[in-house]
Amino acid sequence: MKPRKYRNEPVIVHGVRYASRKEFRRHGDLKLLERAGQISDLKFQPKFKFELNGIKICEYWADYSYIESGANVVEDVKSPSTRKDKVYVLKKKLMKAFFNIDIREV
Repeated sequence: MKPRKYRNEPVIVHGVRYASRKEFRRHGDLKLLERAGQISDLKFQPKFKFELNGIKICEYWADYSYIESGANVVEDVKSPSTRKDKVYVLKKKLMKAFFNIDIREV
């Protein structure tokens, strides 16, 4: 079998697929923060649609979104190499342009 592009190993826990072990660990951290009341409205893999003048440009699935200190946070678990991916860099710019959201990279 051909190795994955970024060498990540998907993890499936309780029927939920995580793109990597790092993403799975982050999910656990965020659940603890939610239980402690430090964040709220935690969502796993929220989808954002980019449309202009009724024309669909593309979609972006973040790893997580939540509310922290009253602010909407969109978070993506990235390795140094995946942060440089051209498609990701473009979608990161689209998130800022369309929704005024800076993606928090973990």
